[in-house]
Amino acid sequence: MKQIFVPILAAAVLAGFSCAAEAQKKYDPGASDTEIKIGQTMSYSGPLSAFGLEGRVEAAYFAMLNEKGGINGRKVTLLSLDDGYSPPKTVEQTRKLVELENVLAIVSSLGTAPNIAIQKYLNAKKVPQLLVLSGVSRWDDPEGSPWTMSFLPAYESEAKIFAKYLLQNRPNAKVGTLSLNGDVGGDFMRGLHEGLGDKAATMIVKETTYDSTDTSVDSQILSLQNAGADTLILAAVGKFPPQAIRKSYDIGWKPLTMLFSPASTIRTSLEPAGPLERAVGFMSTVWMKAPSDPQWADDKGVRDYHDFMKKYMPDANPDDEVPALGYSTAQLAAYILQQCGDDLTRENLMRQALSLHDVSLGLMLPGIVLNNSPQARNPIKQFQMVRFDGKEWAPVGPILRADDAAH
Repeated sequence: MKQIFVPILAAAVLAGFSCAAEAQKKYDPGASDTEIKIGQTMSYSGPLSAFGLEGRVEAAYFAMLNEKGGINGRKVTLLSLDDGYSPPKTVEQTRKLVELENVLAIVSSLGTAPNIAIQKYLNAKKVPQLLVLSGVSRWDDPEGSPWTMSFLPAYESEAKIFAKYLLQNRPNAKVGTLSLNGDVGGDFMRGLHEGLGDKAATMIVKETTYDSTDTSVDSQILSLQNAGADTLILAAVGKFPPQAIRKSYDIGWKPLTMLFSPASTIRTSLEPAGPLERAVGFMSTVWMKAPSDPQWADDKGVRDYHDFMKKYMPDANPDDEVPALGYSTAQLAAYILQQCGDDLTRENLMRQALSLHDVSLGLMLPGIVLNNSPQARNPIKQFQMVRFDGKEWAPVGPILRADDAAH
């Protein structure tokens, strides 16, 4: 299988290159002979402020590209506004970006609830809502939301990978779940039930949920222990994964703990829960290389990433998963913009974003590639199961495809 690699300083993104050099130039708002203006909202304040680093890294990535000549000779301007992870603020800031700043597209805005709040608006205005940083299924809706596309793996697909692992390795597991109430938890639990099939009724002994406004999930953890669960699956975000991990430790409950990928970041989920040895044996899924893992020390994609972080983000920890995600998101956004050539219309931008074929980013694991289409929009469909060894997430078994994981 031929793969399209997207290195950090590929000639394709340098000045003067155009995949449509002979075509007539076409522009929509936000694009010109000299500039491509895109926008996003990020949680620079509020409950998920730790993830605001993604936006800073993306802005730095485009600054780096601009120093090298931009994309097809055009400077890229990323306007990244704080929404505090508050949907009403997201709406306000997004309207400002579209109606006052006249951005070409909204690219990689953070979070499920904030993006839901602007989805209908952007689709009504026919403004691309690209690389949404959320994995709920509502982003893959060609008829209802033709101008929307996500980047993060689908939570439903990840849950099917968990189910496949349990059926093969712990078929008698007693599973207790804690998930965020709403689209995130609903999608994940639907995937888990579909993946386990007929065995879901016997394997899942208790399901609990929480609301983002809750102060604690202690009572949920106690109820899962009391239900006799020996396997804990967390589809939680923000402060709640470390809360759940700490409470489990405090009450002496030691289930096999499985974290869906947004909850598996070492520095935002595991370290706040206490000494990392508490997380030894935890399981999750990944699709990117861990920049701190010694096995990637000589990997070109990882070296390029470290060089970028050292020069453009010297105050950030390059081993953190958050900047690594921001880097990869910006790299894919740049690739899509480069593919547009001189046809920088919103329609062509969507066409290019939904035509990814065997694209590999610098930090993606070997064997995992991006593929999508207008009918199947999410580009990440492969996962690597991993187990935490006290320092890193170590691979377990082969790379799995989500559509092969259902029971």
